[in-house]
Amino acid sequence: MAQSAKKDYYEILGVPKNATQEEIKKAYRRLARKYHPDFNKDPSAQEKFKEINEAYQVLSDPEKRKLYDQYGHAAFSAQGTEGFSQEVFSTNIGDILEEVFRGFGFEDIFERATRERRRTYRRPVKGEDIYYTAQITLEEAFTGTILRIPLLREVSCHVCQGKGYDPSKGEKVCPTCAGRGEVYQRQFFITISQTCPTCGGEGVIREVCSNCKGRGSVPIREELTVRIPPGVDNGSKVLFEGKGHAGRNGGPYGDLYVVVKVLPHKLFERKGDNLYLDVNLKFTEAVLGTEIEVPTLSGEKIKVRVPPGTKEGDIIQVPGQGMPKLRGNSRGDLFVRVHIDVPKLSFMDKVFGNGKKIKQMLEELDKLLPEPSRIKEKEA
Repeated sequence: MAQSAKKDYYEILGVPKNATQEEIKKAYRRLARKYHPDFNKDPSAQEKFKEINEAYQVLSDPEKRKLYDQYGHAAFSAQGTEGFSQEVFSTNIGDILEEVFRGFGFEDIFERATRERRRTYRRPVKGEDIYYTAQITLEEAFTGTILRIPLLREVSCHVCQGKGYDPSKGEKVCPTCAGRGEVYQRQFFITISQTCPTCGGEGVIREVCSNCKGRGSVPIREELTVRIPPGVDNGSKVLFEGKGHAGRNGGPYGDLYVVVKVLPHKLFERKGDNLYLDVNLKFTEAVLGTEIEVPTLSGEKIKVRVPPGTKEGDIIQVPGQGMPKLRGNSRGDLFVRVHIDVPKLSFMDKVFGNGKKIKQMLEELDKLLPEPSRIKEKEA
Protein backbone atom coordinates (compact mmCIF):
# COMPACT_ATOMS: atom_id res chain seq x y z
CA MET A 1 0.00 0.00 0.00
CA ALA A 2 1.52 3.33 -1.02
CA GLN A 3 2.01 5.94 1.63
CA SER A 4 -0.34 8.41 -0.13
CA ALA A 5 -3.10 5.84 -0.16
CA LYS A 6 -2.99 5.26 3.57
CA LYS A 7 -6.07 6.26 5.50
CA ASP A 8 -5.88 8.63 8.39
CA TYR A 9 -5.30 6.69 11.62
CA TYR A 10 -7.85 8.77 13.54
CA GLU A 11 -10.38 8.09 10.79
CA ILE A 12 -9.67 4.34 10.92
CA LEU A 13 -10.41 4.23 14.64
CA GLY A 14 -13.28 6.71 14.34
CA VAL A 15 -11.96 9.15 16.95
CA PRO A 16 -11.17 12.89 16.81
CA LYS A 17 -7.56 14.10 16.79
CA ASN A 18 -7.91 15.35 20.34
CA ALA A 19 -9.14 11.99 21.62
CA THR A 20 -7.77 10.78 24.96
CA GLN A 21 -5.80 7.58 25.30
CA GLU A 22 -8.77 5.94 27.00
CA GLU A 23 -11.06 6.90 24.08
CA ILE A 24 -8.52 5.49 21.61
CA LYS A 25 -8.29 2.29 23.59
CA LYS A 26 -12.07 1.87 23.76
CA ALA A 27 -12.43 2.51 20.03
CA TYR A 28 -9.74 -0.02 19.24
CA ARG A 29 -11.32 -2.72 21.37
CA ARG A 30 -14.72 -2.15 19.85
CA LEU A 31 -13.39 -2.40 16.27
CA ALA A 32 -11.01 -5.26 17.03
CA ARG A 33 -13.90 -7.28 18.40
CA LYS A 34 -15.89 -6.54 15.26
CA TYR A 35 -13.18 -7.44 12.75
CA HIS A 36 -11.07 -10.06 14.56
CA PRO A 37 -10.87 -13.25 12.42
CA ASP A 38 -12.08 -15.32 15.36
CA PHE A 39 -15.38 -13.40 15.27
CA ASN A 40 -15.68 -12.16 11.67
CA LYS A 41 -15.29 -14.71 8.87
CA ASP A 42 -15.63 -12.14 6.08
CA PRO A 43 -12.41 -12.31 3.95
CA SER A 44 -12.15 -8.51 3.96
CA ALA A 45 -12.21 -8.42 7.78
CA GLN A 46 -8.62 -9.59 7.96
CA GLU A 47 -7.31 -6.58 6.05
CA LYS A 48 -9.52 -4.24 8.03
CA PHE A 49 -8.21 -5.80 11.24
CA LYS A 50 -4.61 -5.10 10.14
CA GLU A 51 -5.49 -1.44 9.52
CA ILE A 52 -7.06 -1.12 12.97
CA ASN A 53 -3.99 -2.62 14.67
CA GLU A 54 -1.58 -0.44 12.70
CA ALA A 55 -3.50 2.69 13.68
CA TYR A 56 -3.72 1.66 17.30
CA GLN A 57 -0.02 0.85 17.58
CA VAL A 58 0.80 4.40 16.56
CA LEU A 59 -1.91 6.35 18.38
CA SER A 60 -1.62 4.39 21.62
CA ASP A 61 2.08 5.29 21.88
CA PRO A 62 2.49 8.97 22.95
CA GLU A 63 5.84 9.36 21.11
CA LYS A 64 4.64 7.76 17.89
CA ARG A 65 1.40 9.73 18.05
CA LYS A 66 3.33 12.99 18.41
CA LEU A 67 5.39 12.18 15.31
CA TYR A 68 2.29 11.17 13.38
CA ASP A 69 0.49 14.42 14.32
CA GLN A 70 3.47 16.42 13.01
CA TYR A 71 4.49 14.48 9.90
CA GLY A 72 1.67 12.06 9.16
CA HIS A 73 2.56 8.70 7.61
CA ALA A 74 5.86 10.12 6.42
CA ALA A 75 7.12 9.94 10.01
CA PHE A 76 7.43 6.18 9.59
CA SER A 77 8.43 5.94 5.93
CA ALA A 78 12.10 5.34 6.78
CA GLN A 79 11.44 2.22 8.74
CA GLY A 80 8.29 1.18 6.92
CA THR A 81 5.16 -0.16 8.50
CA GLU A 82 5.58 -3.79 7.64
CA GLY A 83 6.29 -4.56 11.29
CA PHE A 84 2.76 -3.49 12.15
CA SER A 85 1.09 -6.02 9.91
CA GLN A 86 3.39 -8.79 11.15
CA GLU A 87 2.24 -8.24 14.72
CA VAL A 88 -1.46 -7.98 13.96
CA PHE A 89 -2.42 -11.48 15.00
CA SER A 90 -0.50 -11.37 18.27
CA THR A 91 -3.35 -9.24 19.60
CA ASN A 92 -4.71 -10.72 22.78
CA ILE A 93 -8.17 -12.11 22.31
CA GLY A 94 -8.71 -11.21 25.94
CA ASP A 95 -8.78 -7.51 24.96
CA ILE A 96 -11.66 -8.23 22.62
CA LEU A 97 -13.50 -10.44 25.08
CA GLU A 98 -13.10 -7.66 27.61
CA GLU A 99 -15.12 -5.36 25.36
CA VAL A 100 -17.80 -8.05 25.08
CA PHE A 101 -18.07 -8.25 28.86
CA ARG A 102 -18.21 -4.49 29.10
CA GLY A 103 -21.30 -4.60 26.97
CA PHE A 104 -22.96 -6.74 29.62
CA GLY A 105 -21.99 -4.47 32.49
CA PHE A 106 -18.81 -6.23 33.65
CA GLU A 107 -16.64 -3.14 33.18
CA ASP A 108 -13.79 -4.05 35.50
CA ILE A 109 -13.74 -7.84 35.30
CA PHE A 110 -10.41 -8.09 33.48
CA GLU A 111 -8.73 -5.27 35.39
CA ARG A 112 -9.72 -6.86 38.68
CA ALA A 113 -8.47 -10.26 37.54
CA THR A 114 -5.11 -8.77 36.56
CA ARG A 115 -4.78 -6.95 39.86
CA GLU A 116 -5.75 -10.12 41.74
CA ARG A 117 -3.10 -12.14 39.89
CA ARG A 118 -0.46 -9.61 40.84
CA ARG A 119 -1.57 -9.67 44.45
CA THR A 120 -1.40 -13.47 44.38
CA TYR A 121 2.21 -13.48 43.20
CA ARG A 122 3.22 -11.13 46.02
CA ARG A 123 0.88 -12.58 48.63
CA PRO A 124 2.64 -13.37 51.92
CA VAL A 125 3.36 -17.09 52.18
CA LYS A 126 4.24 -18.87 55.42
CA GLY A 127 7.65 -20.55 55.45
CA GLU A 128 8.08 -24.30 55.29
CA ASP A 129 8.07 -26.34 58.50
CA ILE A 130 11.10 -28.28 59.72
CA TYR A 131 10.85 -31.81 61.14
CA TYR A 132 13.65 -33.07 63.37
CA THR A 133 13.76 -36.56 64.93
CA ALA A 134 15.25 -36.76 68.44
CA GLN A 135 16.02 -39.94 70.36
CA ILE A 136 15.51 -39.88 74.12
CA THR A 137 15.46 -42.48 76.89
CA LEU A 138 12.33 -43.56 78.75
CA GLU A 139 13.72 -41.80 81.86
CA GLU A 140 13.99 -38.55 79.85
CA ALA A 141 10.45 -39.01 78.59
CA PHE A 142 9.38 -39.45 82.24
CA THR A 143 11.10 -36.33 83.62
CA GLY A 144 11.29 -34.19 80.47
CA THR A 145 14.60 -33.00 79.07
CA ILE A 146 16.48 -30.16 77.36
CA LEU A 147 17.96 -30.84 73.90
CA ARG A 148 20.41 -28.93 71.72
CA ILE A 149 19.32 -29.36 68.11
CA PRO A 150 21.59 -28.47 65.14
CA LEU A 151 19.58 -27.03 62.24
CA LEU A 152 20.17 -25.72 58.72
CA ARG A 153 17.33 -23.32 57.98
CA GLU A 154 16.42 -20.33 55.83
CA VAL A 155 16.15 -16.97 57.58
CA SER A 156 14.97 -13.63 56.21
CA CYS A 157 17.66 -11.73 54.30
CA HIS A 158 18.86 -8.81 56.43
CA VAL A 159 19.78 -6.74 53.36
CA CYS A 160 16.38 -6.68 51.61
CA GLN A 161 14.23 -7.61 54.66
CA GLY A 162 12.98 -10.68 52.83
CA LYS A 163 11.71 -8.84 49.72
CA GLY A 164 14.23 -10.36 47.33
CA TYR A 165 14.96 -7.04 45.62
CA ASP A 166 16.66 -3.74 46.42
CA PRO A 167 13.88 -1.34 47.53
CA SER A 168 16.12 1.70 46.97
CA LYS A 169 16.49 1.01 43.24
CA GLY A 170 12.77 1.33 42.46
CA GLU A 171 10.98 -0.66 39.77
CA LYS A 172 9.99 -0.41 36.11
CA VAL A 173 7.22 -1.86 33.98
CA CYS A 174 8.13 -5.26 32.55
CA PRO A 175 9.00 -4.82 28.86
CA THR A 176 7.95 -8.36 27.98
CA CYS A 177 4.34 -8.22 29.19
CA ALA A 178 3.90 -4.41 29.39
CA GLY A 179 2.87 -4.70 33.03
CA ARG A 180 0.15 -7.33 32.53
CA GLY A 181 2.05 -10.14 34.23
CA GLU A 182 1.05 -12.46 31.38
CA VAL A 183 2.17 -13.22 27.85
CA TYR A 184 -0.02 -14.69 25.16
CA GLN A 185 0.54 -17.37 22.56
CA ARG A 186 -1.83 -17.89 19.68
CA GLN A 187 -2.54 -21.48 18.64
CA PHE A 188 -4.95 -21.75 15.75
CA PHE A 189 -8.02 -19.79 16.86
CA ILE A 190 -7.19 -19.87 20.59
CA THR A 191 -5.06 -17.40 22.51
CA ILE A 192 -3.39 -18.96 25.57
CA SER A 193 -2.14 -16.84 28.45
CA GLN A 194 0.95 -17.78 30.45
CA THR A 195 2.80 -16.25 33.37
CA CYS A 196 5.37 -13.78 32.08
CA PRO A 197 8.81 -15.43 32.26
CA THR A 198 10.60 -12.11 32.70
CA CYS A 199 8.76 -10.68 35.71
CA GLY A 200 7.25 -13.89 37.10
CA GLY A 201 3.72 -12.50 36.83
CA GLU A 202 4.30 -9.32 38.81
CA GLY A 203 4.21 -6.92 35.87
CA VAL A 204 7.28 -5.02 37.10
CA ILE A 205 11.04 -5.53 37.06
CA ARG A 206 13.10 -4.91 40.17
CA GLU A 207 16.82 -5.16 40.81
CA VAL A 208 17.59 -8.48 42.50
CA CYS A 209 19.08 -8.35 45.99
CA SER A 210 22.80 -9.06 45.74
CA ASN A 211 22.89 -10.85 49.09
CA CYS A 212 20.10 -13.42 48.68
CA LYS A 213 20.00 -13.46 44.84
CA GLY A 214 16.30 -12.66 44.85
CA ARG A 215 15.15 -15.47 47.16
CA GLY A 216 14.43 -13.20 50.12
CA SER A 217 16.16 -15.62 52.51
CA VAL A 218 19.61 -17.02 53.22
CA PRO A 219 20.63 -20.37 54.77
CA ILE A 220 22.27 -20.44 58.21
CA ARG A 221 23.43 -23.16 60.58
CA GLU A 222 22.41 -22.75 64.18
CA GLU A 223 21.86 -24.77 67.32
CA LEU A 224 18.52 -24.38 69.06
CA THR A 225 17.78 -25.23 72.68
CA VAL A 226 14.39 -26.94 73.00
CA ARG A 227 12.54 -28.29 76.01
CA ILE A 228 10.86 -31.69 75.71
CA PRO A 229 7.99 -31.89 78.23
CA PRO A 230 7.42 -34.86 80.56
CA GLY A 231 5.13 -37.58 79.21
CA VAL A 232 6.07 -37.52 75.52
CA ASP A 233 5.60 -40.83 73.76
CA ASN A 234 7.20 -42.52 70.79
CA GLY A 235 6.11 -40.50 67.72
CA SER A 236 5.03 -37.41 69.68
CA LYS A 237 5.54 -34.11 67.82
CA VAL A 238 6.61 -31.18 69.97
CA LEU A 239 5.81 -27.84 68.29
CA PHE A 240 8.08 -24.79 68.42
CA GLU A 241 6.37 -21.95 66.57
CA GLY A 242 8.36 -19.68 64.29
CA LYS A 243 11.50 -21.85 64.31
CA GLY A 244 11.08 -23.16 60.75
CA HIS A 245 12.14 -21.59 57.44
CA ALA A 246 11.54 -17.93 56.58
CA GLY A 247 8.32 -17.02 54.78
CA ARG A 248 8.07 -15.41 51.35
CA ASN A 249 6.84 -11.93 50.50
CA GLY A 250 6.76 -10.94 54.15
CA GLY A 251 5.00 -14.12 55.28
CA PRO A 252 5.61 -15.56 58.78
CA TYR A 253 8.24 -18.15 59.61
CA GLY A 254 7.33 -21.82 59.49
CA ASP A 255 7.41 -24.01 62.59
CA LEU A 256 9.79 -26.60 64.00
CA TYR A 257 8.41 -30.03 64.90
CA VAL A 258 10.61 -32.23 67.05
CA VAL A 259 9.50 -35.82 66.44
CA VAL A 260 10.31 -37.90 69.52
CA LYS A 261 11.65 -41.44 69.38
CA VAL A 262 11.71 -43.09 72.81
CA LEU A 263 14.32 -45.84 73.10
CA PRO A 264 13.34 -49.25 74.56
CA HIS A 265 13.95 -49.78 78.30
CA LYS A 266 15.57 -52.86 79.83
CA LEU A 267 12.96 -53.15 82.62
CA PHE A 268 9.80 -51.27 81.73
CA GLU A 269 7.41 -51.65 78.82
CA ARG A 270 5.25 -48.64 77.98
CA LYS A 271 1.67 -48.75 76.73
CA GLY A 272 0.23 -45.25 76.50
CA ASP A 273 0.57 -43.64 79.91
CA ASN A 274 0.93 -47.00 81.69
CA LEU A 275 4.07 -48.97 82.50
CA TYR A 276 4.47 -52.76 82.74
CA LEU A 277 7.10 -54.49 84.87
CA ASP A 278 7.77 -58.26 85.01
CA VAL A 279 8.68 -59.83 88.39
CA ASN A 280 9.50 -63.38 89.48
CA LEU A 281 7.99 -65.01 92.60
CA LYS A 282 8.87 -68.18 94.44
CA PHE A 283 6.23 -70.86 94.37
CA THR A 284 5.63 -70.44 98.09
CA GLU A 285 5.31 -66.64 97.75
CA ALA A 286 2.65 -67.10 95.10
CA VAL A 287 0.76 -69.58 97.31
CA LEU A 288 1.12 -67.82 100.63
CA GLY A 289 1.25 -64.19 99.43
CA THR A 290 4.03 -61.73 100.18
CA GLU A 291 5.23 -58.14 99.85
CA ILE A 292 7.94 -57.34 97.34
CA GLU A 293 9.99 -54.23 96.49
CA VAL A 294 9.97 -53.02 92.87
CA PRO A 295 11.79 -50.14 91.08
CA THR A 296 10.11 -47.09 89.47
CA LEU A 297 11.25 -44.66 86.76
CA SER A 298 11.59 -41.92 89.35
CA GLY A 299 14.45 -43.89 90.91
CA GLU A 300 12.56 -44.76 94.09
CA LYS A 301 11.54 -48.26 95.13
CA ILE A 302 8.02 -49.03 96.26
CA LYS A 303 6.47 -52.00 98.07
CA VAL A 304 3.83 -54.07 96.28
CA ARG A 305 1.60 -56.58 98.05
CA VAL A 306 1.17 -59.96 96.36
CA PRO A 307 -2.08 -61.62 97.47
CA PRO A 308 -2.15 -65.35 98.41
CA GLY A 309 -2.96 -67.71 95.55
CA THR A 310 -1.39 -65.53 92.84
CA LYS A 311 -1.03 -67.43 89.57
CA GLU A 312 1.40 -67.23 86.67
CA GLY A 313 0.57 -64.20 84.49
CA ASP A 314 -1.52 -62.40 87.11
CA ILE A 315 -1.22 -58.60 87.01
CA ILE A 316 -1.09 -56.37 90.06
CA GLN A 317 -2.08 -52.75 89.40
CA VAL A 318 -0.30 -49.93 91.23
CA PRO A 319 -2.18 -46.64 90.63
CA GLY A 320 -0.27 -43.41 89.86
CA GLN A 321 3.14 -44.99 89.25
CA GLY A 322 3.09 -44.80 85.45
CA MET A 323 4.09 -42.03 83.00
CA PRO A 324 3.12 -38.37 83.45
CA LYS A 325 0.23 -37.34 81.20
CA LEU A 326 0.97 -34.59 78.67
CA ARG A 327 -2.28 -32.84 79.53
CA GLY A 328 -2.90 -32.47 83.22
CA ASN A 329 -0.92 -33.30 86.35
CA SER A 330 -1.94 -36.93 86.76
CA ARG A 331 0.03 -40.06 85.93
CA GLY A 332 -0.74 -43.44 84.46
CA ASP A 333 -0.49 -46.71 86.41
CA LEU A 334 2.15 -49.35 86.94
CA PHE A 335 1.17 -52.95 86.16
CA VAL A 336 3.29 -55.67 87.77
CA ARG A 337 3.14 -58.95 85.81
CA VAL A 338 3.80 -62.03 87.93
CA HIS A 339 5.87 -65.01 86.85
CA ILE A 340 6.31 -68.13 89.05
CA ASP A 341 9.92 -69.24 89.36
CA VAL A 342 9.84 -73.05 89.22
CA PRO A 343 13.13 -74.41 90.63
CA LYS A 344 15.19 -77.04 88.89
CA LEU A 345 16.01 -79.56 91.61
CA SER A 346 19.22 -80.77 89.97
CA PHE A 347 20.49 -77.18 89.90
CA MET A 348 19.42 -76.59 93.49
CA ASP A 349 21.23 -79.73 94.63
CA LYS A 350 24.40 -78.85 92.73
CA VAL A 351 24.58 -75.23 93.85
CA PHE A 352 22.92 -75.23 97.24
CA GLY A 353 23.08 -78.89 98.19
CA ASN A 354 19.38 -78.96 99.17
CA GLY A 355 17.75 -80.25 96.01
CA LYS A 356 16.96 -83.70 97.47
CA LYS A 357 15.49 -82.22 100.65
CA ILE A 358 13.25 -79.86 98.64
CA LYS A 359 12.12 -82.77 96.52
CA GLN A 360 11.09 -84.77 99.57
CA MET A 361 9.16 -81.82 100.98
CA LEU A 362 7.38 -81.24 97.67
CA GLU A 363 6.42 -84.92 97.47
CA GLU A 364 4.87 -84.70 100.94
CA LEU A 365 3.05 -81.50 99.91
CA ASP A 366 1.82 -83.17 96.75
CA LYS A 367 0.08 -85.84 98.82
CA LEU A 368 -1.78 -83.16 100.78
CA LEU A 369 -2.97 -81.13 97.75
CA PRO A 370 -6.30 -82.05 96.08
CA GLU A 371 -6.26 -83.42 92.58
CA PRO A 372 -6.99 -80.57 90.10
CA SER A 373 -9.31 -80.72 87.14
CA ARG A 374 -6.91 -81.46 84.30
CA ILE A 375 -9.04 -79.93 81.55
CA LYS A 376 -10.04 -76.34 82.16
CA GLU A 377 -13.35 -75.32 80.68
CA LYS A 378 -13.62 -71.94 78.95
CA GLU A 379 -15.89 -69.35 80.43
CA ALA A 380 -19.14 -68.84 78.50
